[in-house]
Amino acid sequence: MKSMYYILFLGVLFLTSCSNASKQSEPIPAHETFTLKSIQIGEDRVINIWIPDDYIKKTDSLPVMYMADGGIKEDFPHIANTLAKLIKEDKIKPLILVGIENTQRRRDLTGVTEVEKDKEIASAVGGGEKFRAFINEELFPEINRRYRTTEEKSIIGESAAGLFVMETFFLHPTMFDNYIAFDPSLWWNNHYLVRTAKDHLSEFSTDKKVLWFAGSDAADISPYTKELANILKTESPVYLKWEYSDEPNEKHTTIFKAAKEKAIIWTLNNAE
Repeated sequence: MKSMYYILFLGVLFLTSCSNASKQSEPIPAHETFTLKSIQIGEDRVINIWIPDDYIKKTDSLPVMYMADGGIKEDFPHIANTLAKLIKEDKIKPLILVGIENTQRRRDLTGVTEVEKDKEIASAVGGGEKFRAFINEELFPEINRRYRTTEEKSIIGESAAGLFVMETFFLHPTMFDNYIAFDPSLWWNNHYLVRTAKDHLSEFSTDKKVLWFAGSDAADISPYTKELANILKTESPVYLKWEYSDEPNEKHTTIFKAAKEKAIIWTLNNAE
């Protein structure tokens, strides 16, 4: 068994930033940017928006996909380019992408923790609820005001952003319709989300939800993604469509790019 020190070292590595592989050699797509002053977080946040080519030519409203790690130097370009490709290939229907650029990533994407070592990864952690309130109460209305949107909302993220996706799914499942998480850092807070998964699932409403998540060969993540998949096999509500993609040949730094197309295709097509 790996020592606790080694596990924590891996955890710190996984929470540093979005994967380097996802940021290499990606052309920056045409996009719009605005700054939103957040009362919930107490700071200005940079928001990047990608819209499909036909949006301006048509009058129909579109669903929206939200993402943390949504800066131009983060994961926004490769997800926007992927959506454009899949729409052009008629593999998914058009949608809008909203990227939230990071300020204090470890603060915003982690929930509260009772594990003292978790608290040492940054000067501030556990701000997930405030970040979620910012998205729900401030960002959603602003996007709906600026763009023609339907009620359907998706969220996508990897590593710590994947943790935020999964925490939102379990604690605030009505906030989004579709959830996509790559290598979520489920070890956080002594794998609280996995330990309490059955309880949270039992309290889900009857609204349809779609969940796709994946695990790489990461030693401190894959045991928990696999455990969660086993829980869902017996505890999943009938109105939840879910898929677990076990990716043992992928590393934490490669899984996002390796699995993003099948994740998006499966999720958005099952959302219909």
